[in-house]
Order: sequence, then structure tokens, then C-alpha cells
Amino acid sequence: MPTFGMCGSPASSSAFKAAGWAYVEGSIQALLQGTMNDAAWTGRAEIAASVLPVPAANMLVPGNLKVTGPDADLSKLERYMTNVLRRAGQTGVKTLVFGSGVARAIPDGFDRGRAKEQILAYLRASVPLAAKAGVTIVAEPLNRVECNVMNSVAECMTYVKAIEHPNFQCLVDSYHFWLEDEPLENLRAAMPWIKHVHLADKVGRVAPGLSGQSDYRSFFKVLKDANYQGLISYEGSPIPDFDVTAPKILDYVRREWDAA
Repeated sequence: MPTFGMCGSPASSSAFKAAGWAYVEGSIQALLQGTMNDAAWTGRAEIAASVLPVPAANMLVPGNLKVTGPDADLSKLERYMTNVLRRAGQTGVKTLVFGSGVARAIPDGFDRGRAKEQILAYLRASVPLAAKAGVTIVAEPLNRVECNVMNSVAECMTYVKAIEHPNFQCLVDSYHFWLEDEPLENLRAAMPWIKHVHLADKVGRVAPGLSGQSDYRSFFKVLKDANYQGLISYEGSPIPDFDVTAPKILDYVRREWDAA
């Protein structure tokens, strides 16, 4: 069975652990702080103080550091990623999620082919640094309301295959996957490269099962058929009455996995 964790702060790790969840997926901006010098970096202490492991983190590139468009600066991105990936390696954060919808969004009127080349150039510069640190970067598909590029597993896979490196792989997020009405066949085709999973219901982006309107069994069956044994994180809206509700959500996810 995969390992189930929750996106949030290491400061919440005691509550996550009490609810039965196995790890924390943190924020790269809060914990790895790539725009800060080493003297100002405080995230190492936060990770060390967590009562649960922090094997993954999201929000890879801050919105003001553009990956596409006329303001994209590859040398700045390289300096930033050098800090982030070195610190990830030092603190045991093995998976970094490249969502970063504001940073990678293509400006209106900007050539989309040029934007794709900018994204690929950023990834080609980052992947050797990731390999050196023992870190995997995963591309996160984001729905078209949140970003205008890399909106589906199928589209993200074009970047994964163009980079063709074991330290750049793909993520599937049930919320974005369902919001984009992406067929399960796209996920099935991508499974050899799926190295991280996010969960949330389509309606309201609430925790699994809370809306009563999402079919996790079909989604999980594709993962199970491919023998997925990696991390699966809840990423979505705050959980009401956390101490009571969070253990029930975990029980629901495990039951749906077993039944898939």
C-alpha cells in the first residue's frame, strides 16, 4: 500500500500524526527558502523539529520568479534552484512538486512555443542539480483556471519525455485530473513516470470523501494496477473539526484503495 500524508506545515505534524497520517508535505517557499542566503535560512530547523518525516514539498518556484515570458531569467532561476535543491538534499526532502502556476503561466500574447522552450531550459538546468542532491522534481498538472500551460497529465508527459531524465517525473492530482475531465487512459499511459500523487475531491477541493461526489476507486485502480507504492498526499481545503475528521478521511482513503 502507498504511504498517505498531508500537505501542511511541520508545525502541524503532531496533529497529523495523532490522526494517523504518516508524513508532512511542506511548502518549498516556507522550508527551503531558495531566495534567502544560508544565514537567513530557517527551514532546516523547522524540518528537524517535525515529529513526522517531510519527504516532499510543493510550491517550487515563487510567483515573482518567472519561468516563461519576457521577464524569465534563467540565471536567476539556476541560482534559486541551486539553493533549493542543495537544501532539499541536506534535509531529506526527496520530492519537489513543480506546480508554480503563477511562475510558469504564459503571458498573454507571448509565443507558446517559445514559452515551452523556456520551461524546458529551466528543467534542463535544474535536473542535474536535482540528481546531485538525490531529489526528484515532479511536474504537476494544474487546471486551466489556475494556469494556462501543463494542464493535464498528458501535456506534462510531453515535458517529461522531452527531458528524459530519472530525476524529472510526473505527478497526478485527482482534483486537477477530474476538473480537466482527463480520461483514465491518460493516467494509465503515464504510470511508469508517476512518482507522486495528490488527492482532493473535485467539488470544493475538499478532503477525500467529504463531498460524496468523487470516484476514487476507479482512480486508485489505475495506480494499483501499476503497483504504485509511493507517496499520496491530501492537498486541498482546510479540514473542519480536524481531530475528529482527519482520521475518518484516512480510513476512507484506505478503504477506497483496498476496494479498488
